[in-house]
Amino acid sequence: MKYFLAICITILMSVNSISSQEKAITHKVEKGETISQIAQKYQVTPFDIYQLNPDAQSGLKPNSVLLIPKKSGAKIVEIKSNPINSNVKGPTGVTHEVTPKETLYGIEKKYGVSDEDLKKANPFIEKEGLQIGQVLTIPSKNSVKNSVVNKVATVTQEKYVYHDVLAKETKYSIAKQYGISIAELEKRNPEVVSNLPIGYRLIIKGTAPKVMEQADLKKETKEVKKEIVKQIPIATSTEVKYSTYEVQPKETLYSLSKTYGMSQEEFVALNPELKNGVEIGMILKVPVKTSLVNEERKEYAALTKNNNLGYRKRMVLLLPFNIPLIESDTINSNASRLKKDKFLNMTLDFYAGALMAIDSAKTLGLPLDIEIYDSQETKNSSNVASIIKKNNLETANAIIGPFYQSNAEIAAQLLSVNNIPVISPLSKDVGNPYANLYQTIPTSEVIKNTMFDYMRAHNGNIMAVVDKKKESIVQYIKEYQKDVPFVAFKENGSVSGESLKSMLQKGKMNYVVMETGNTWMIKTTIAAMVGSMSDYQVQLVILEPNETLDTDEIKFANLIKLKLMYPSVTRDDETPGGIVFEKEFKKINSIYPSDYATRGFDVTFDTMMRLVQNKTFEETVNSAATKQIENKFEYYKKEDGGYTNKGVFIMYYDSDLTIKEAN
Repeated sequence: MKYFLAICITILMSVNSISSQEKAITHKVEKGETISQIAQKYQVTPFDIYQLNPDAQSGLKPNSVLLIPKKSGAKIVEIKSNPINSNVKGPTGVTHEVTPKETLYGIEKKYGVSDEDLKKANPFIEKEGLQIGQVLTIPSKNSVKNSVVNKVATVTQEKYVYHDVLAKETKYSIAKQYGISIAELEKRNPEVVSNLPIGYRLIIKGTAPKVMEQADLKKETKEVKKEIVKQIPIATSTEVKYSTYEVQPKETLYSLSKTYGMSQEEFVALNPELKNGVEIGMILKVPVKTSLVNEERKEYAALTKNNNLGYRKRMVLLLPFNIPLIESDTINSNASRLKKDKFLNMTLDFYAGALMAIDSAKTLGLPLDIEIYDSQETKNSSNVASIIKKNNLETANAIIGPFYQSNAEIAAQLLSVNNIPVISPLSKDVGNPYANLYQTIPTSEVIKNTMFDYMRAHNGNIMAVVDKKKESIVQYIKEYQKDVPFVAFKENGSVSGESLKSMLQKGKMNYVVMETGNTWMIKTTIAAMVGSMSDYQVQLVILEPNETLDTDEIKFANLIKLKLMYPSVTRDDETPGGIVFEKEFKKINSIYPSDYATRGFDVTFDTMMRLVQNKTFEETVNSAATKQIENKFEYYKKEDGGYTNKGVFIMYYDSDLTIKEAN
């Protein structure tokens, strides 16, 4: 982080492909443009432009024409940014009514507008300040969004993809491996409807002839040999694996069942001898599928830059721009597509953040070569296999992407032989185990566990107020937090103040975990807690976002009194690094960064800093946890394969009306 603060004040440069320069294109200089801006626009360096335009070193003149070196090789997608039109007079069709808990900063970030633009559109703010109930005019930002406007290279998609059936494979496992249905598999391969012979060559992609003899199949295979992507066989059995474990002192049935993700009843069923109690030295049968190898928390530390590796490392981003789809769309313009296509917006935001991280690495002089490819992905398809084969990604040091879990798993599978790290940047799915797959988004169970671990680490007395409609939360607490009692309800659905107060303990913090969207239930819970504050220490806790707390029905002052606390994948407080990042992003893109843009920066910068250590990527993951702008990366190895991120923030409402990270 300290390096990011230093480099953010420099002029950001463009991402470099390792490919050689080929033909030049021309660019007409517009008033106010700089060499750095033009270089970033075309994904070249200022030095590249000066080489072809030596006169430009003495300054740029409007309407003059520059030669721009054209890059080939890795596919780079250009982002054009247009400034926000801040001279809006009158209503623009978008208004916002100020609510009790909002600030100017929050509104500006929500709509992606600057402080100056918002105040220009609403001059009364300067005189009156921000007041509850005010209706604000939000300046138009139609021209702000980035658009995909240039295709540098194309990747030929394979005509066919084959799969040779291995022992113990099933139609289900093969269909899941390639992201297709069993019906699709059988449609392309009608011979396997009744059985699945070992060694049979299945057609996964492409149209199979109606009748194909084995001799014809060999001939066809020979003709398209160069287009076939060899698939590395994987084991996809859902069978649970088991190992043995010796009971240690002070361990209980509750702690053991929680460790292995089972209910106490399930754990006893697996080990009937536990019916008579837990004894030190007992050898138990335990599942190995979901437990983590190392449960000790890692210390968070800033990774230092290292410019003296002696060689350069190669990092690749596989991002789903889906350029062929855009180019073939004769109905929608880029502007209209951006209004409708949330997935494209998410991709462009992530890409813009990643570019800032790459520029930061260049400024730091990190020995890295970066390549960006269009993964052309949907949930069930991609050209990832083709990209890996044609660009020899087996020699890369790390891959960020693809976005969809199924495609990230394909990449991990194809690169597993060389143990190339595949970092899944956005998927929340748990997925199949691969030793080289790194999930950056903590699972919902990890998030909840982190909250309970925090409360226990602070010697808290925990109780739960949970609506019966929240079945998954009820089940989670009953199975994994069995010592947490549930507060009783009255017949009218309100919380029983007597029941809650009877559970409170003096001399320690009493955490009340509240999970309900029912306004009356929330009000009565808060009232009971506030009424107990004179005699007890109490704090309100939620496990998941709760929109009801943002309504006028719930007094914000009470949430502050009770120091509302919650777990979050991203930090919600303002930090010096975050403020600098937002300003620099706004300067470059004319819009404040979305969560996806910030995540694009965090995932990319964290990966690059790990790559330049005098260790392998996996070794840095095992030894160091890191914090970036809004995200933590605290990876843990799963016994069934691969890594998961346990980096979760604990945030709370403080008395000064700000959100802070809990210690």
